Amino acid sequence: QRDMFVSKIDRRHFLKVLSAGLGATVTAPLLWGAAKPKSASRPDIVLIMADDMGFSDIGCYGGEIQTPNLDALAQGGVRLTQFYNTARCCPTRASLMTGLYPHQAGMGHMEGDQNHPGYTGGLNDRCRTIAEVLRTAGYGTYMSGKWHVTKHTGIWSGDPNRQSKHNWPCQRGFDHFYGTITGAGSFYDPVTLTRDNEPIEPDADKFYYTDAIAENAVTYIQGHHRERRDDPFFCYVAFTAPHWPLHALEEDIDRYKGRYDGGWDALRTTRLERMREMGVVDPGWELSDRIASVQPWTEANDKAWQARRMEVYAAQIDRMDQGIGRIVQALKKMGRLDQALILFLADNGGCAEELSGGWRGLFIPPKTRDGRDVILGNEHRDQMPGGETTYQSYGRPWANASNTPFRFFKHFVHEGGISSPLIAHWPDRIAGGGKWRKDPAHLIDIMATCVEVSGATYPDKVEGRWIHPMEGKSLMPVFDGRGLKERTLFFEHEGNRAVRRGKWKLVARGRLGPWELYDMEADRTETRDLAERYPDKVREMSDQWYVWAERAHVLPWP
Repeated sequence: QRDMFVSKIDRRHFLKVLSAGLGATVTAPLLWGAAKPKSASRPDIVLIMADDMGFSDIGCYGGEIQTPNLDALAQGGVRLTQFYNTARCCPTRASLMTGLYPHQAGMGHMEGDQNHPGYTGGLNDRCRTIAEVLRTAGYGTYMSGKWHVTKHTGIWSGDPNRQSKHNWPCQRGFDHFYGTITGAGSFYDPVTLTRDNEPIEPDADKFYYTDAIAENAVTYIQGHHRERRDDPFFCYVAFTAPHWPLHALEEDIDRYKGRYDGGWDALRTTRLERMREMGVVDPGWELSDRIASVQPWTEANDKAWQARRMEVYAAQIDRMDQGIGRIVQALKKMGRLDQALILFLADNGGCAEELSGGWRGLFIPPKTRDGRDVILGNEHRDQMPGGETTYQSYGRPWANASNTPFRFFKHFVHEGGISSPLIAHWPDRIAGGGKWRKDPAHLIDIMATCVEVSGATYPDKVEGRWIHPMEGKSLMPVFDGRGLKERTLFFEHEGNRAVRRGKWKLVARGRLGPWELYDMEADRTETRDLAERYPDKVREMSDQWYVWAERAHVLPWP
């Protein structure tokens, strides 16, 4: 007896899985909100996400960027090679927080409301966040960083219709929040900076947002340990690094001086060699072609500026890793590291967007905090990025390299857009050794994992409203090396579409683009399209996509 919010196909799907005994991953209780008894086996959960970071950037996935703290977590835990996101900031955050496909949570695209249940511009009331669910099991819940799942950006919007805070972190399950409500901004002067529900300004002359995110996460964890020592906590740390603008501290940039003078072609080749040696990718997979609009490095102009772009980008990731190290050390000092499940991932592939002086938005400050003009755009190649008076991005050439060896990048649902590292570290429960896990997994699985390990109960109803059942499965069997049963995963962003089942992936660019079919075991770099050879497989999987797309509120297109 579900209400009219659920489509006819969703009703049939619900009854079908219910009759098969395959409904929500955890059966809902008779009383929503009944807290579980305390248990020493329930872990603290620290969920850390990078922003616009490529699949092969960090050291433990084959990159040359110095990430010793992430590398140590990987070596003490496990790494997934086929973990998927949704190709873009907002949808990924909605899916991560709710355990649903983003359209089901109302965030099928960005913050604009398109008068469609899948595209409302904010989390709807038919989903619950991880924080809302874990809080009912006695968890303290904290967030530091980027929110970006609401169209209501408060006083900064200048719009009286966007002043509501009902979809802000503290209204969606978090006890405390420090961070930004919107999706991007200066690392030296971020817009929409908020503590709990109150607007604030940067609190230091030498403010740098990546440091502030890490420091506030540590403060929340320390406060919880001091005041609620016997209770577990959930801390969501959503860094904005290495999302544009290219802002980094000189001390970090200096570590990469000259490192990228060989250019993007050489970087792709050396990364692929390292990834093959490490076991991240199969030696038989070919390196995807360089993006057609990108020149060979030998023909590129402004090489000093081009190399500097990647130096700053690397420095941004380096600084994020340093912040993660401070979080890990705080847990260790409190004696909570071994009982903590730490998860690290990225929201989408590397970002190919080339900023220009014509861009407009709340996220672009016209001046620095001390009144100097901000020079916007990659056309200003006499301005080396990194400092607060510049506002640039690393663009297509380096995004292509960040996603080595895959095709495309953020926005697209080819592997370069949706492939993410996933590191899982939990000494008390996960046998480490830096092992690789090759099971296909997805953001929708993080909620189910948190529900299982926390002992929380996911609801079927809240305050009389039906809640979408979780779409994902707990990843604990994957972490343990037992794996998951074969299943079908779906993707859609800006008309880009994909289906993944077993070794097969069906994918298309845009609403009108033709379907392409790839064998992910033989060719995960998507270099050999098999659609003409297997038309029946194309029809079968495309039919599955359309059924899912109606059920998940992707269709009809808004």
